[in-house]
Amino acid sequence: MKKTTEKKHSRKEPITPVQAFAEAHRFLKNAKETIAKSPIEHSRYQDTKYVREAAGIAYLSALRAMDAYLLKKGLRDDELPKSYEGYWAAKRKYIPLNGKLRDYLTIVYENLHIPAYYDGASSVVVVKEGFAKCKLIIEMLEKLK
Repeated sequence: MKKTTEKKHSRKEPITPVQAFAEAHRFLKNAKETIAKSPIEHSRYQDTKYVREAAGIAYLSALRAMDAYLLKKGLRDDELPKSYEGYWAAKRKYIPLNGKLRDYLTIVYENLHIPAYYDGASSVVVVKEGFAKCKLIIEMLEKLK
Protein backbone atom coordinates (compact mmCIF):
# COMPACT_ATOMS: atom_id res chain seq x y z
CA MET A 1 0.00 0.00 0.00
CA LYS A 2 1.42 3.39 -1.02
CA LYS A 3 1.58 6.19 1.46
CA THR A 4 0.40 9.53 0.14
CA THR A 5 1.14 12.90 1.56
CA GLU A 6 -1.80 15.22 1.67
CA LYS A 7 -1.49 18.99 1.53
CA LYS A 8 -3.92 20.98 3.63
CA HIS A 9 -5.82 23.63 1.66
CA SER A 10 -2.72 25.11 0.11
CA ARG A 11 -2.73 27.31 -2.95
CA LYS A 12 -0.24 26.96 -5.74
CA GLU A 13 0.37 30.69 -5.78
CA PRO A 14 -0.28 33.37 -3.19
CA ILE A 15 -3.63 35.07 -3.60
CA THR A 16 -3.75 38.78 -4.38
CA PRO A 17 -6.22 41.33 -2.99
CA VAL A 18 -7.83 41.61 -6.42
CA GLN A 19 -8.36 37.85 -6.57
CA ALA A 20 -9.77 37.78 -3.04
CA PHE A 21 -12.24 40.61 -3.79
CA ALA A 22 -13.28 38.78 -6.96
CA GLU A 23 -13.91 35.66 -4.86
CA ALA A 24 -15.97 37.69 -2.38
CA HIS A 25 -18.17 38.97 -5.21
CA ARG A 26 -18.46 35.47 -6.68
CA PHE A 27 -19.42 33.98 -3.31
CA LEU A 28 -22.16 36.58 -2.83
CA LYS A 29 -23.47 35.96 -6.35
CA ASN A 30 -23.50 32.21 -5.67
CA ALA A 31 -25.34 32.78 -2.39
CA LYS A 32 -28.03 34.80 -4.17
CA GLU A 33 -28.41 32.07 -6.81
CA THR A 34 -28.73 29.44 -4.08
CA ILE A 35 -31.34 31.29 -2.02
CA ALA A 36 -33.39 31.89 -5.17
CA LYS A 37 -33.97 28.09 -5.34
CA SER A 38 -36.12 28.22 -2.22
CA PRO A 39 -39.78 29.11 -2.61
CA ILE A 40 -41.10 31.91 -0.40
CA GLU A 41 -44.39 31.68 1.42
CA HIS A 42 -45.66 34.02 4.13
CA SER A 43 -42.35 35.95 4.22
CA ARG A 44 -40.36 32.78 4.93
CA TYR A 45 -38.09 30.69 2.77
CA GLN A 46 -39.60 27.23 2.62
CA ASP A 47 -36.49 25.12 2.01
CA THR A 48 -34.01 25.45 4.86
CA LYS A 49 -31.38 23.49 2.92
CA TYR A 50 -31.03 26.39 0.50
CA VAL A 51 -31.25 28.97 3.28
CA ARG A 52 -28.41 27.32 5.20
CA GLU A 53 -26.23 26.94 2.11
CA ALA A 54 -26.83 30.49 0.93
CA ALA A 55 -26.29 32.00 4.39
CA GLY A 56 -22.99 30.16 4.77
CA ILE A 57 -21.76 31.24 1.35
CA ALA A 58 -22.81 34.86 1.92
CA TYR A 59 -21.10 34.94 5.32
CA LEU A 60 -17.93 33.65 3.66
CA SER A 61 -18.18 36.46 1.09
CA ALA A 62 -17.86 39.03 3.89
CA LEU A 63 -14.91 37.17 5.41
CA ARG A 64 -13.24 36.90 2.00
CA ALA A 65 -13.61 40.65 1.56
CA MET A 66 -11.86 41.08 4.90
CA ASP A 67 -9.11 38.74 3.68
CA ALA A 68 -8.74 40.88 0.57
CA TYR A 69 -8.40 44.05 2.60
CA LEU A 70 -5.86 42.44 4.94
CA LEU A 71 -3.85 41.28 1.93
CA LYS A 72 -3.98 44.87 0.67
CA LYS A 73 -2.54 45.95 4.03
CA GLY A 74 0.44 43.62 3.56
CA LEU A 75 -0.54 40.38 5.31
CA ARG A 76 0.46 37.16 3.58
CA ASP A 77 -2.10 34.52 2.63
CA ASP A 78 -0.89 32.24 5.45
CA GLU A 79 -1.30 35.06 8.01
CA LEU A 80 -5.02 35.58 7.37
CA PRO A 81 -7.39 34.91 10.28
CA LYS A 82 -8.73 31.39 10.73
CA SER A 83 -11.56 32.03 13.20
CA TYR A 84 -14.33 34.49 14.02
CA GLU A 85 -12.22 35.85 16.89
CA GLY A 86 -9.28 36.21 14.52
CA TYR A 87 -11.34 38.29 12.11
CA TRP A 88 -12.56 40.56 14.91
CA ALA A 89 -9.00 41.02 16.18
CA ALA A 90 -7.78 41.80 12.65
CA LYS A 91 -10.63 44.26 12.17
CA ARG A 92 -9.63 46.12 15.33
CA LYS A 93 -5.95 46.12 14.36
CA TYR A 94 -5.99 46.83 10.61
CA ILE A 95 -9.29 48.41 9.63
CA PRO A 96 -9.77 52.10 10.46
CA LEU A 97 -12.38 52.85 13.09
CA ASN A 98 -15.57 52.52 11.20
CA GLY A 99 -18.83 52.10 13.08
CA LYS A 100 -20.76 51.17 9.96
CA LEU A 101 -18.39 48.38 9.02
CA ARG A 102 -18.40 47.02 12.58
CA ASP A 103 -22.19 47.09 12.65
CA TYR A 104 -22.49 45.49 9.20
CA LEU A 105 -20.17 42.66 10.24
CA THR A 106 -22.25 42.16 13.37
CA ILE A 107 -25.46 42.02 11.32
CA VAL A 108 -23.94 39.51 8.91
CA TYR A 109 -22.85 37.34 11.83
CA GLU A 110 -26.14 37.71 13.73
CA ASN A 111 -28.43 37.29 10.71
CA LEU A 112 -26.62 34.85 8.49
CA HIS A 113 -24.02 32.88 10.36
CA ILE A 114 -25.84 31.99 13.57
CA PRO A 115 -29.61 31.92 12.93
CA ALA A 116 -29.77 31.20 9.19
CA TYR A 117 -26.76 28.89 8.76
CA TYR A 118 -26.70 27.06 12.07
CA ASP A 119 -30.33 27.25 13.18
CA GLY A 120 -32.05 27.29 9.78
CA ALA A 121 -33.93 30.56 10.38
CA SER A 122 -35.92 31.31 7.27
CA SER A 123 -37.18 34.90 7.51
CA VAL A 124 -36.84 36.60 4.15
CA VAL A 125 -36.27 39.97 5.81
CA VAL A 126 -33.45 38.67 8.03
CA VAL A 127 -31.65 36.83 5.23
CA LYS A 128 -31.98 39.67 2.72
CA GLU A 129 -30.68 42.20 5.25
CA GLY A 130 -27.65 39.96 5.84
CA PHE A 131 -27.03 39.70 2.09
CA ALA A 132 -27.32 43.47 1.67
CA LYS A 133 -24.75 44.03 4.44
CA CYS A 134 -22.38 41.52 2.82
CA LYS A 135 -22.52 43.57 -0.37
CA LEU A 136 -21.85 46.80 1.54
CA ILE A 137 -18.91 45.24 3.40
CA ILE A 138 -17.30 44.14 0.13
CA GLU A 139 -17.83 47.58 -1.43
CA MET A 140 -16.54 49.46 1.65
CA LEU A 141 -13.40 47.35 1.95
CA GLU A 142 -12.65 47.67 -1.76
CA LYS A 143 -12.66 51.46 -1.40
CA LEU A 144 -10.46 51.61 1.71
CA LYS A 145 -6.77 52.21 1.12
